[in-house]
Amino acid sequence: MSGRQRARQADSVILDDPPVRVALRYHARARRFTLRLSPEGDGAVLTLPEGVAPAHAAAFLREHRGWLARALAEQPTVPRLVPGTVVPIDGIDRVLVAGTHRGAPRLETDRIVLPAGRQPGPALSALLKKRARDRLVPAVHRYAAVIGKEPAAVSLRDTRSRWGSCSSARRIGFSWRLAMAPVTVQDYVAAHEAAHLQHMDHSPRYWATLRSIMPDYQIHRSWLRREGRKLHAFRFNGDD
Repeated sequence: MSGRQRARQADSVILDDPPVRVALRYHARARRFTLRLSPEGDGAVLTLPEGVAPAHAAAFLREHRGWLARALAEQPTVPRLVPGTVVPIDGIDRVLVAGTHRGAPRLETDRIVLPAGRQPGPALSALLKKRARDRLVPAVHRYAAVIGKEPAAVSLRDTRSRWGSCSSARRIGFSWRLAMAPVTVQDYVAAHEAAHLQHMDHSPRYWATLRSIMPDYQIHRSWLRREGRKLHAFRFNGDD
């Protein structure tokens, strides 16, 4: 999640079996080929060391097309944002319910009451953005203060490739979709980015710093790796 790592996006490759678009991403620090599904779950990204010939990339994809087909088949379905659909907020599943009020969605213990006269997607994304800002901004300042640092700015976007980022200018960014994750997971990402204010890499010193401000970070990191793709399955009409 550090802002120092640099990558170069190249052309995409279209595979016939399975039919899927694979983006080629050349990374200066890559030492091997890494194939992952795209955050949207409808394609894939192949990260390559600089200088690898396109023919070698194509051969690697042919060799691993079986894994890719299985991974795509296991992707969560895209939930429709209609009454009866379950949307997690702070890690708590809540059912969408049609309401008669105007304005913003109303968050209740086990349900989200949608306002009348608004499209659910933009209304829900506005709710998530506000909740993410209300929690993540004070959280990252709190963890940064523990190590004697201060972020220059904190922003929220609908980032697909990472949950948080920290630039060398001390500008920290978060995905507002974190508002759907458990509060402890939100805190983990805030702590993760705060620790980058001390070390702009993932060296042993960095992980020691993170551990000093969040000893159990690995539990929350594992949750995000295991469940995070489900949060990206929701579509909010392209609103970011």
